[in-house]
Parts: sequence; C-alpha cells; structure tokens
Amino acid sequence: MDAGQGGRRAWMRAQARRGGLRARLWALALVIGLAAGLATLLFRLGIAWLQALVYGTDDPAHIHSFAAGLDWYWLLAIPICGGLVVGLLVDRLTEDGRVRSVADVIEAAALHDGRVQRRRGLVSALASLITLSTGGSTGREGPVVHLAAVMASYVNSWTRASGIEGRELLGCAVAAAVSASFNAPIAGALFAMEVVLRHFAVQAFAPIVIASAAGTVAGRLVFGDITEFQLPFQNALEFYVELPAFLILGLVCGVTGVILMRAVFWADSLALRLRARAPLPGWAWPTLAGALLGAIAIPFPHIIGVGYETTSRALTGELVLWQAVIFAAVKVAATSITMAGRMGGGIFSPSLMLGALTGLAFGIVATHLAPELSGGTGLYALAGMGAVAAAVLGAPISTILIVFELTGDWQAGLAVMVSVSLSTAVSSAMVDRSFFLTQLERRGVHLAAGPQAWLLGTFRVESVMRAMSHPRAADEAALRELISGGTWLREGQTLEEAMPLFETTGAPALPVVHFASGDAPPELRGALFHVDALRTLNRALSRRAAEAHS
Repeated sequence: MDAGQGGRRAWMRAQARRGGLRARLWALALVIGLAAGLATLLFRLGIAWLQALVYGTDDPAHIHSFAAGLDWYWLLAIPICGGLVVGLLVDRLTEDGRVRSVADVIEAAALHDGRVQRRRGLVSALASLITLSTGGSTGREGPVVHLAAVMASYVNSWTRASGIEGRELLGCAVAAAVSASFNAPIAGALFAMEVVLRHFAVQAFAPIVIASAAGTVAGRLVFGDITEFQLPFQNALEFYVELPAFLILGLVCGVTGVILMRAVFWADSLALRLRARAPLPGWAWPTLAGALLGAIAIPFPHIIGVGYETTSRALTGELVLWQAVIFAAVKVAATSITMAGRMGGGIFSPSLMLGALTGLAFGIVATHLAPELSGGTGLYALAGMGAVAAAVLGAPISTILIVFELTGDWQAGLAVMVSVSLSTAVSSAMVDRSFFLTQLERRGVHLAAGPQAWLLGTFRVESVMRAMSHPRAADEAALRELISGGTWLREGQTLEEAMPLFETTGAPALPVVHFASGDAPPELRGALFHVDALRTLNRALSRRAAEAHS
C-alpha cells in the first residue's frame, strides 16, 4: 500500500512538473507572439515610411500608380542608392554577404534546435527593409519571419530551452509574424507547422495558436480587421462543369511557379559565376542589381516593392490580357535580379502577384472561349494566386487558407483547392518540394528527403566512435590495414560521410584518425562501427518521430 501511494505521488509530481513546463511555454508563446507581431508591424510601417520618403508619395499603397508619373532618373537612381546602402551593410556586417530569410529558419528548426544567427538576422532585416522601400521586387514575409526567428532565438538562449521547446518557440514566433503581416491567424499557425516545423504535433499546436492569435491582435490594433485585398464582389463558380478549367489552371500555375523558382536559381548561379570572375567589391553587386531594377522600373513601375497594388488590380480584373502576360514576365525577371543581387526580401509576395496575373490571363482566355460556362475572371485570378504561391512554398494547406484570409472570399474555396492541389503536385515533382528546401539543397543541406537523409549529418564520427581503450574496441591490426589502403575517417567528419564508406568497403568498422601536422602520418583515435552508426540514426529518428506525434 505504501509503495502504491508512493508511486501515485511520484506520478502526480511528474504530471504537476510537466503541467508547469507547459504553462511556462504557453506564457512564453504569448510574449513571443506579441513581440513578433509588434516587430512585424514596425517592419511594415518602416517600409511604408521610407518608401513615402524616398519616392515622395503620400500613399505608399498605390506606389505603382504614383511612380508611373515620376521622372525616369528618379526611378533609376532610387534603386541604385538603395542597392548601395544594402551592399555596404551586408558586405561589412556579414561574413558571407548573404541576406537571411525563410530557408534559414527552416534549417534552424531542423538542425539547430530553433536557433538562428541573431546578428546576421538583424542585419538581414534592415537590408530587406531598405530593399523593399527603394525599388526591390521581393516580399516582406521572408524578412519578418526571420526577424521573428531572431527574437525567438534570444528567448531560447535566455531560457536555455531544450531542442523541442526551442523549435516550438520558433514556430510561435513565425506564426505570429505571418498572422500580423497578413491578418491571417489560421494560416499563420498552419504555416509555422507545415513549412517551418514540418509536422503537426498536437503538443506544438496550443502554443503556436496562442502566439498566432497574439500576433493577429497586435496587427489589428494598428490596421484594423481588414483584409489585405479588397474585392468588390464575391466569386463563385458559374457551373460545376467549370471545374476542369481550374484543373488546367492548376497545371499551368504549377509550371509557372517552377519557372519563377528556376529563374531565381539560374540568376543566383549566374551571379555567383560573375562574382568569381569579376574583381568587384561585395557592395558593388547589390548596387548593380539596383541599377538593373531601376532600368526595368522606368517602363514597368509595377515591379517596385511587394506589388500588392498590381495584385489587387489583377484580382479585380482591371488589367487586359497583354498587360497580365507582360507584367508577369517582367516580375519574374525583377524578382530574380533582386534575389541574385543579394538585396533581400521574400518570395511569397512575388508568387502572389505572379499567380494573380497568370490566373487573370488564363481566365480572360477561358471566359472568351466559353462565356456561357464561365464565371468572372476574378475567380481565375484568385485561384491562380493561391496555386502559384502553393507551388513555390510547397505548402498547399496554409496557402489555401492564407488566400481566403487575404481576400475574405470563402465562396471560391472549391476552385482554389482544385488549382492548388494540381499546382503543388506539378511543382514538387520538378523541384525539391519547395523554393525554400531547394535553396537549402543548393547549399548542401538535405532536408527535402526527410530526417533519414539529414540526421546523419548532425553527428560527428568522434561522438559515436569507440576509442582504442574501449572494452569492445575494434581490432587494431585490421584498422591499420584499412589506413594503409587509404580508407579512414577524419575527426570532424559526419556519419553522412561515413555511411557510403561502409557500403563500399563492407568493413564492420572504420578507423577514425587525427592529423597533427601536414606531413605527419594519421594518428589512430578509434573506430566507428557500422552498427553504432545505425543505432545512433535509429535513436535520432525515434526522437524526431516522438516529437512529431506528441
């Protein structure tokens, strides 16, 4: 009886401790949500203020219409000056001259226990703010997501959060940033789980929803409960026989999303080759990119900034066919130049604009061919906006919801869902699942294939090896024979590099060596056993699975 009572008391103490930890996490989620929401608002207001200052407009929301009346030399000079300032910032204050964004947040969630590089993140936020205010052609969601991640990283370090808790707090910050930026609390929470954490664990759901709600409240205190795009009418399918047209639109938008992504990556590769060959200082490249953007903005001012004015015009059918097609092509070029120039900004807003233009162009053709079976062109623009964005983000669930929350149009749900499903299927087969995961893949971070592919890269061989003094150490003679044949692992290498050696050699254990100096022979430190590497991977996969299903 005493033993049973003691066991119950221990269980109750454990539950009370667990409940206290969860309550602490929820409180931190609320604080982070409010802080990330306010930071997002300041970022958004900062863009509007600086854009109004440099372009001389009283209405930054209609910057495209205003810029069309400016003298050409202003349209050329402003992006050049902005690029110069961004170049100096990034070149002087970051080691690699790269502006951080959503891909780095995804990497932090997977590999770094929810921590991003804080100093570089703050520099990146400032660079992106300047870029978006001075003619850059990207979006604001990437910078605010990373800025929120920086704030979460400070909290994680201050509270000494564990890996699971750190990732959850990171998800809270991301959800709050998205919800505050777009007045989209549902999509904000799902974006954090679908794109950043890449799981839908019940344990993470409550704090992320709390943070998303807090971010939304912060946004509505300043901007009110209004949608980003004001539609003068509610879209609806004219006939359900119109659905096949939205299936085709989904395929077209999937290809369009792939074109946008590949254009950005091609431009980035070209820029890297030019940087390697041309002896120019690092700050010169964003300046050159600004000059190209300024030259494009003279005939096409719609490329300036996040592009919501042109997106809204597409959604309301104010553009004709040739405008939609040309504006879409020019937007792809401008976004690629901005990103390849390392000027900063996100990909979501450009994908919304490109999708709305693609959908509008498709809708004009479709309604012309079968006017008696078609609704309005606005429905096609709305579905196209969601379809291209989903193809680029690789996040169909949160994209469908964010389109509804951005427009307030829930009547078009069937058309949007059909188009999004097809576009995502097409794009995921042609890239590594999404724009962000493909970015990471190009850097050698293999997250797209799942944890079984990238977890091996998180373990160094010396952390798993058996030292030569181990009771069950490998046979030293066999190890030295492998060394003499040129087969070994250096200290600092990872299990990801070790596993192919096991496959090629068939050896049960591989020597781990240390090189003291240039010409000195390798010093044997221990052996990595194949079974130990597999056991380590299995334990790591089990921990990740437990977190994802908690």
